[in-house]
Amino acid sequence: MSPVFTPDRFSGSTVIVTGAGSGIGKATAIRLALEGAHVVATDVAKDRLDALVAENPDADLVTVAGDVSDPVFADQLVAAAGGKVDGLANVAGIMDAFLPPAEVDDATWERVLGVNLTAPMRLIRGVLPVMIAAGKGAIVNVSSEASLRASASGVAYTASKHAVNGLTKSVAVFYKAQGIRCNAVAPGAVATNIEAPFRSEHAAATLGPIMGTTIPPVAAAEDEAALICFLLSDDASNMNGAIVPCDGGWSAI
Repeated sequence: MSPVFTPDRFSGSTVIVTGAGSGIGKATAIRLALEGAHVVATDVAKDRLDALVAENPDADLVTVAGDVSDPVFADQLVAAAGGKVDGLANVAGIMDAFLPPAEVDDATWERVLGVNLTAPMRLIRGVLPVMIAAGKGAIVNVSSEASLRASASGVAYTASKHAVNGLTKSVAVFYKAQGIRCNAVAPGAVATNIEAPFRSEHAAATLGPIMGTTIPPVAAAEDEAALICFLLSDDASNMNGAIVPCDGGWSAI
């Protein structure tokens, strides 16, 4: 079914979207722009951002290429927004090759947590002063089905996404009185270009049978973008600190 857009829902708003070069991030950036937002889109791959702009010539897009895990990158994105940030969608993320606790290496652990957890924290920390000064703001973190169970990924990804849920709730509690809302979307299987190979025979033997019998059909990136944009919008004004599965019912099994 084709997406149904809400024209001008984000008119006058500036929203930062990470991971905007592909998948859920790209679908979110496009939807926000089509609904009137000025979008600051970032991705680690400049060619993907160039393609995003070329494919959407009428969209109000500013692109910033870079690695979200770079300690100074959050400040660069806030600066690119011109001192006005109404919304933030932390979408960028990487998988962990399904490595279990006994097999995960330090490099994988640190890289996965750096991209999936520390980078969103820094971006939230960067936009909060701007949002607090304005008296309002909406933040959406992309969590995962792996934040609800231990059978959807390896240990690093599972730990990072459980922590994203905690980060989300913490922001909601600390800044609700300042008009800030922070929620998370927990996708299941989605058609994106995120790499998710099994690099562990033990993980494949343990998780493969579970996943093979429980995972619903793969969702489109646009399905997740619709929920993200809803949570960023005033339509979700009474939602704060929520972790919302968008997984085809996987979390209900």
